[in-house]
Parts: sequence; structure tokens; C-alpha cells
Amino acid sequence: MARKNNIGRRPTGTPSTGRRKGSEQVIEGDETLVDIVEVRDQGLDFFERNRNTIVYGALLLGALVAAFFIYQTFVKAPAEQTAAEQMQQAQVQFERDSFSLALTNPGQGYPGFLDIVEDYGSTAAGNLANYYVAVSYLNLGQYEAALDYAKTFNADGTLLPAMKYGVMGDAHSELGDMEAAISAYEDAVDAAGENYVTGGYYLNKLALLLQNQGRNDEALEAFRRLKSEFARSTEAAQADKYIAMLEMAQ
Repeated sequence: MARKNNIGRRPTGTPSTGRRKGSEQVIEGDETLVDIVEVRDQGLDFFERNRNTIVYGALLLGALVAAFFIYQTFVKAPAEQTAAEQMQQAQVQFERDSFSLALTNPGQGYPGFLDIVEDYGSTAAGNLANYYVAVSYLNLGQYEAALDYAKTFNADGTLLPAMKYGVMGDAHSELGDMEAAISAYEDAVDAAGENYVTGGYYLNKLALLLQNQGRNDEALEAFRRLKSEFARSTEAAQADKYIAMLEMAQ
């Protein structure tokens, strides 16, 4: 009897390494079986069923990215530059202590801080103008207005927050709200962090106000802190006399 040709056949007793489904090879492991055709078809089917959603979503995302780029490049950046340029003359008057002029009519056709806030409030310069307005009103004796603009000012960084709270403390103090003033000065000292210039300045104000209010123990603690934590500040040089006076009063 002729022997069968076994060339290319799997020897008897050896494990199968795969199976065919149509013309596609399907890989089979010991425990899992992945049908490549089925996975591919499922992906295509999902795309077909959600084609509009996917396409419109991609277009919307692209439009949002483009709009953001256009706004940043052609709207926000020019507005920032314009606001900063327009505010320069008001800053000149502010440095001269000409606060009324700085607010409304700094000269040479430039707008005052109030107009800068109104026209460029969304810019960094417009935001900073709120601080200038607050300080100007504070110096003009319009304490409620000073407080309103100080609250509006969005202070960032390590210096401006302390200055904001300091202006609020001054306004509250002038309005006779000493509790609010003490709280604002405390916030100013906290915001100053390790900055001995602003920290020492507002801690000294806090200590003096506490002493003025008869809260001598708290005032003594504040002056001691001024001496120990902000020793490099100008105000710390005067702290010893207050410490000695308050200690004698105990």
C-alpha cells in the first residue's frame, strides 16, 4: 500500500498553533483567543455609527483651539499693550501725589485710572489700575471708594497681595472699623511672607493699632514678632521702646 504524503501536515500528537477563519489567521494562546478580524470590524462599525459625532467633535475642537489662538494673538496681547501705554501718564501723576489728576485727567490726552479700569478691566494693566484707584481715593479721604476698588483688585505674586490688604486695613481704620482693620493687617503680614519690608511695615501698623485699642498683650506679641522675624525692617528699630513700655505696663 502506498504511503500517504505527510509533507506539510501537522505531526500527530503536536499542539495546534492556530486556526483559520476565512482567509485570516487567528492567533490562539493557551487561555485567550483574539479574533483580529472581529476587532477590526468592531472598530469600523463604531466609527460608522458615530461618524458625525466624531467628525463634528474634531471640527469643534479645532475651531476652539483656533479661536483661542486668535484671541490671544490678535485681541488680548494688543489690548494689554495698549492699556499699559495708556496708563503711563496717570502713573506719572500718581508718583507726583496728584491723585485727582491721576484718577480722571492726567493730561496730554491720556485717560485716568478710572477710565483704564472701565475700558481695559480685563487686562493686567486694567486690573492693576484698581490698586492705583484705591490708593488715590485713600489719599483723597474717600475711604469707602478706596475699599471697594481694593477689594476688586486681583492681587497676584508675593508683593501685591500684602499691599492690597494693607490698603484695606488703612481704609477700615479710617472708617472706624478697627476689627476689620486688624484682620486686614494680619492678612497683609501673612501675605508678605518673608519679605521684611512689607512684612515689617504692616506688622508695625498692626501692633500700633492693637496698642491703641488697649489690647496690650497682643500688641506686645506683635512687637516681639516684629523684632524677631523682621529685624531687618526699618520699623523693627523702634520696636524695643514699645516692648519695654508694654512690659512695664503688665
